[in-house]
Amino acid sequence: MTTKPLGNSDLALTPIGFGAWAIGGGNWQFAWGHQEDSDSIEAIHRSLDLGINWIDTAAVYGLGHSEEVVAKALKTSSHKPYVFTKSTMTWGEDRKIVQTMKKIQEECEASLLRLGVETIDLYQIHWPVPDEEIEEGWAAMAELQKQGKVRYIGVSNFNVSQMERALKIAPITSLQPPYSMLNRTVEPEILPFCEKNNIGVINYSPMQSGLLTGAMTRERIDNMPEDDFRKTRPQFKEPLLTRNLELVELLRSIGSSHQVNPGVVAVAWTLHHSAVTAAIVGGRSGKQVEELMPAATFRLSESEFQQINDFLAAHP
Repeated sequence: MTTKPLGNSDLALTPIGFGAWAIGGGNWQFAWGHQEDSDSIEAIHRSLDLGINWIDTAAVYGLGHSEEVVAKALKTSSHKPYVFTKSTMTWGEDRKIVQTMKKIQEECEASLLRLGVETIDLYQIHWPVPDEEIEEGWAAMAELQKQGKVRYIGVSNFNVSQMERALKIAPITSLQPPYSMLNRTVEPEILPFCEKNNIGVINYSPMQSGLLTGAMTRERIDNMPEDDFRKTRPQFKEPLLTRNLELVELLRSIGSSHQVNPGVVAVAWTLHHSAVTAAIVGGRSGKQVEELMPAATFRLSESEFQQINDFLAAHP
C-alpha cells in the first residue's frame, strides 16, 4: 500500500486510517449507539492486518472508552500503527462535555494512560473552543511536544484565521476537518491554505457518518437507537435525505463497474483533492473493514469524478 507524508512530519500514512469514533460505544452526547468491544477489537485487528498503519481516536469518544479499546486491541496485535488522539473536550462525573484548552497537559497524561503508550504520534486540539483560548492551548501543545510526550501536534475543525494565529506560536503538522461530497465547506479557503503551508490534511466523515456507504436506508435511519446522534442531523432527514439516497445510487453505479461499494467511491472522491493526505474510515466490525479496504487503493477517473460533481451541482 502506498503512503504519503503528513505535513511537516516524518509520518508516512496509508491513504486511509482506522477511525475510532463509533467504537466509543453508546450513552454519551455524540454516540453512534451500542457497540460491543469485541467487535471493535476485531475491526482494529483486521484493519491492521490488511495494511492500515494509523488509528485516529479522541479522549471524548465514549468519554475515554475508545482510547481504552484501542489500547486493548494494540496489546493483542503484532502491528505497531501510529496512534493519533485529541484533547480539549473534557467531562466530569455527570458525563457532561465541557470544552476548554486549560487542561491540555492533564488531558494528555490521561490519554497516555488510557492508550498504554509512552508517546502519542499526533496530538490534536479537537475543536477551537473557546476561541479566546487558542493561543494558550497551542502553546501547551507545543510544550508537550518539547517534553516528548507527543511527536507531532495538529488541529481539528480550525478555520484559516485560527490556524494563522496558531502558526505564530508553533508549526502545525496537520488539520483534521470534516470533508465529504456532502460537506465541501473546506474547499474554497482551508484546503488551499493547508497546501500552501505544508499542513497535512486527514479528513473525517468522508462517507458522511455512514450515509454514503450504500447500507443506509430510510428504515435503518428510522430504527436507529435514540443515542445515535445521526438521527438529528439534517443530512439524514428530509428534504436532504431523498437527494442523498439518489446520490448513493450514482455512487453504486460507478462502483459496480469496479466491484467496489458506494462508500469506497465516496472516500475516493475526497482523496481526489491534492491537499488531502489521507481519510479517516470508521469500522465497527471486521466485515465492515473488509468492505471498505478497497478505498486504500481505488481511485476515480477524471470522468467519474466529474460525473459526481455534475450531480452535486444539479442537486445542491
